Amino acid sequence: MKKSAQTAIPCLLMRGGTSKGPFFNEADLPPDIATRDRVLLAAMGSPDKRQIDGLGGAHPLTSKVGIVRKSSVPGVDLDFLFAQLQPDKDTVDTTPNCGNMLAAVVPFALETGMVNPQGDQSTFRVLTLNTDMQCDISVDTSDGMVQYEGTARIDGAPGTSAPVVINFLDTAGSVCAGLLPTGQVRDTLTVTGSGFEPFSLDVTCIDNGMPLVIFKASDMGRTGYESVAEMNADTALKAKIEALRLQVSLLMGLGDVSQKNYPKMTLIAPPQNGGAITTRSFIPHVCHDAIGVLAAVTVGTACVLEGSVCEGVAVMPTGLTKNVSVEHPTGEFSVALQTEPASHLPGGQLVKQAALLRTARLLMRGEAMVPSSTWQGKA
Repeated sequence: MKKSAQTAIPCLLMRGGTSKGPFFNEADLPPDIATRDRVLLAAMGSPDKRQIDGLGGAHPLTSKVGIVRKSSVPGVDLDFLFAQLQPDKDTVDTTPNCGNMLAAVVPFALETGMVNPQGDQSTFRVLTLNTDMQCDISVDTSDGMVQYEGTARIDGAPGTSAPVVINFLDTAGSVCAGLLPTGQVRDTLTVTGSGFEPFSLDVTCIDNGMPLVIFKASDMGRTGYESVAEMNADTALKAKIEALRLQVSLLMGLGDVSQKNYPKMTLIAPPQNGGAITTRSFIPHVCHDAIGVLAAVTVGTACVLEGSVCEGVAVMPTGLTKNVSVEHPTGEFSVALQTEPASHLPGGQLVKQAALLRTARLLMRGEAMVPSSTWQGKA
């Protein structure tokens, strides 16, 4: 057999929610982390802002990788490891979750025969290895195969598709030590940094699936209705947000996050289009075209907590089950939250369940090619 100058690795290119990237069976990747990360960087074409020599899409939302395996954990069907790459950096971050890519895990497993359809609808329990979080994911498998066409619509992805329902089982404290990592539902901080005068503002530091720092856009001298392009061009705002991020992460127990993709930074404003709240999210240095799945869950959670920075800004429905519509630059994201009063907890509410709807689609199946000098493949 002719020796190849490149190593071929089976993969499926998939859209999950409003993100996309290659999905791999863990068994097809190098077993040691350092070599695996080099392979992923080579496959995606990082570091290069255009990712011209790889599969990446020159944006953080399209510089993501999913790694899946059969689970050995009792009661769990699949293990999922999410990897966030950056176009212009040589980093592979497996610390945070990604609820969008999570939507493609079960379709990937069904497409590759890792699991089998259960009938017209198939539900599998997935463990996200990044944060040890479990969820039940249901997909349409009528006719014995994954169905991608349907009537479900999500903002940030064109057209309609078959629904993917994700029911998160335990999201509080996914990366941080708990839901409210500072122990407070609201903290007042004075932020210092170069290029701007010190300023004070109130923040809610919260982690219900994604570590977030939430603050009012008005406290930054902005409306919260600026476009993504305006936000990304606002260097003065971004300097203040990054100074706040580096400072508040210490209070959240996250340490030095200068090389991390979290906490995400979310500006809030009153809703414009009939939702509960308007958001502009930085992930963490680029303004998100929409909002991440778990970031939406976490914002929705902050909205139901008494005394958070969302109080007086969010317009909330009544009842213990709340459908919270989180507005973002390209539409809205609805999160169904089940709560119960809990006067002994900061915020006065216990969030018992968070569920949401996503969609996914298989875009391409084949092999990702990496230079053999990076990895020569399985022995």
